[in-house]
Amino acid sequence: MRRRWPSTRLTARLGSAGRLAIYHSLILTVVLGAVVLGLIRNFTSSYQTVAASSIGAELRDFQQQALQRQPTDLQRFAVNFLRNHTLAPGDVVVINLNGVGRVATPRSQPVLANSIVQPWLSSPPTQSVAVSTVIDGHPTELVGAPIIAGSQAVGTFIATADMSAFAKERSREIALSIAEGVIALLVAIAGTFLLLRRLLRTVGRITTTADEIGSGTLDQRLGDQGSNDEVGELARTFDSMLDRIQVAMDSQRRLLSDVSHQLRTPLTVARGHLEILGRGRADDPIEVHETVQIVIDELDHTRAVVERLLSLGRAMEPDFLDTRPVELRVLLREVHDAVGVLADRQFLLPESPDLVILVDVDKLRGALLNLIDNAVRATAPGDAIALVAEVDPRDDLLLLSVEDSGPGIPEDQRAAVLQRFSRPGSRNQDGSGLGLAIVKAVAEGHGGWITIGTSDLDGARVTIVLPGARIWASEEI
Repeated sequence: MRRRWPSTRLTARLGSAGRLAIYHSLILTVVLGAVVLGLIRNFTSSYQTVAASSIGAELRDFQQQALQRQPTDLQRFAVNFLRNHTLAPGDVVVINLNGVGRVATPRSQPVLANSIVQPWLSSPPTQSVAVSTVIDGHPTELVGAPIIAGSQAVGTFIATADMSAFAKERSREIALSIAEGVIALLVAIAGTFLLLRRLLRTVGRITTTADEIGSGTLDQRLGDQGSNDEVGELARTFDSMLDRIQVAMDSQRRLLSDVSHQLRTPLTVARGHLEILGRGRADDPIEVHETVQIVIDELDHTRAVVERLLSLGRAMEPDFLDTRPVELRVLLREVHDAVGVLADRQFLLPESPDLVILVDVDKLRGALLNLIDNAVRATAPGDAIALVAEVDPRDDLLLLSVEDSGPGIPEDQRAAVLQRFSRPGSRNQDGSGLGLAIVKAVAEGHGGWITIGTSDLDGARVTIVLPGARIWASEEI
């Protein structure tokens, strides 16, 4: 079995920034290599083109004048031509006239000995030929062309250009291009590495913070990264997410604390009565009956609390609404008919607007029943409870209120009654204190809120405020 841990350790030492920088450098090396190679090829082609053009100009000049000469006069013309043309250092011209003779500039022997030139001395090429070769150890551009006199080829014009200076220049350009490419590559790799280190440092802090959160530390934050780019936005979004998580966790802890407190009392009461009964009073039927009734009452209270908590939990879930259109008057009439048997109260239902609203019917009906149940608990037999619906056209709101003629809720206690397990001002202390918390969650789920004030009946007025967007259709449409 092969051991691969050294590679893993090397990867760990390099880190993500190092690995990405290496991948980036490989890509840049290929790209810069292609660019340098293209520059060298273009430089070589351009220089060779210039050399060939210079030789070609001499060739054209000679051919144009040779066409006007007789074959017997070509040798003398060739001598005069070479005398009157100044060549660049290292250039050689050979004019080979078949059966007549040969005229050449100095240092022509290596050219005449070249294997490419040898066939031309006996038989002119059919057309101009340009090749790159090495003559006498020097890179050379060689051109051979037929000499036309009259209508036939009578010889060969051979010219060479020494490319040694170009070779040195090309070597210098290659070295310079490679050096520039290496410098650009190093700068790009260093810049990439530093940028990736900066980016991944933030990612590393996010990982560390997430690990600390996993261990229960919720007060860690990344803070301002000093930039408005994606990294800064990621850090701000992460911190915002942590804020929401901490609020949810704190709310959960408070809920668990409240639940444990609320359930502890009835369970303690039930356990205490059962212990008293078990210590010697189990033979008294009346005592047994009273104890059983007390335990049943406490268990019923506990069950009611648990059911309310489940309702509150479902109401606080995201996307918990199942909305559909419903006629407001039909909904209110159903609620009014349902509460008529709850208690000895005057249940009132004033005329409501003729609207079709888009709501979760079951949850909104439950919220209204909760408000009416709270109103029943806060009032006495014969008191009035009204279910009122109004439209606020100025603010584009729909107001669903439950009003009563009870003692009302003091202004300094109105914020507290919206908290879980809070029952200030209630005449009936058997309630769970969760009703308004559930109503608040339902209202907020519909995009609204709850307000508490004083009703026209001199009691409390609790209103579910819904945005006008919940109105599906109205009588004006």
